[in-house]
Amino acid sequence: MQVKNEAVSGTLQSNDCFVRIYPGDNGIELDLKSSVIKQFGEQIEFVIRETLKENNIENCRIIVEDKGALDCTIKARVETAVKRSNE
Repeated sequence: MQVKNEAVSGTLQSNDCFVRIYPGDNGIELDLKSSVIKQFGEQIEFVIRETLKENNIENCRIIVEDKGALDCTIKARVETAVKRSNE
C-alpha cells in the first residue's frame, strides 16, 4: 500500500492525537509533537513506525500532534489516516 493523497485523522483533544499524512518518496519523514515527548517520545515514534510498517508504507510524510494518547489510539489514528489516503 502507498499513500496516494493527503489525509487526516484524530483530534487535538486531551488523550488523543491528530495525524496528517502526505505522499512522499524519501522514506518515512516523521514530525512528532507531543506534550509527553520527554517521557514517551521513543515509544510514540516506535508505534507510529511499526504501524506504517504493518501497513506496508515505505514512503510518506507524517505529522503527529499527540496530546497524551495511548498506544492503541495512536495506532488507530495512523491506520485510519493511511486508509483515508487511499480512498
